Amino acid sequence: MQLPDFIRNFPALDIPFPEETVSTHAIRSDAGLVVFFEFHKDFVLPPHSHLAQWGTLLDGEIEFTMGGETNTLGPGAVWDIPSGVEHGAVIKAGSKAIDVFEEADRYQLRG
Repeated sequence: MQLPDFIRNFPALDIPFPEETVSTHAIRSDAGLVVFFEFHKDFVLPPHSHLAQWGTLLDGEIEFTMGGETNTLGPGAVWDIPSGVEHGAVIKAGSKAIDVFEEADRYQLRG
């Protein structure tokens, strides 16, 4: 699945991961942050927590751990992470996801 050009033209985020591993396309409002993630290489997201997050997997596979429980997710899977709950993931190359963060300033838009 290829994201449409108009989504790929949304600003990237200033995230602490190399762009050759993961690229981002984001929309921000005062109420939250919507991010389209494209994973170009296998990626390990270490356990962490923050305010609430909702997401869905468009393509690929994620081994997702939330609150100590691990599940393998495929396209169409949805996650709803309550504020403060620790979570992490092992994400396969080629995966694409949409994440919506309660924190509008979770990541800054790049340039």
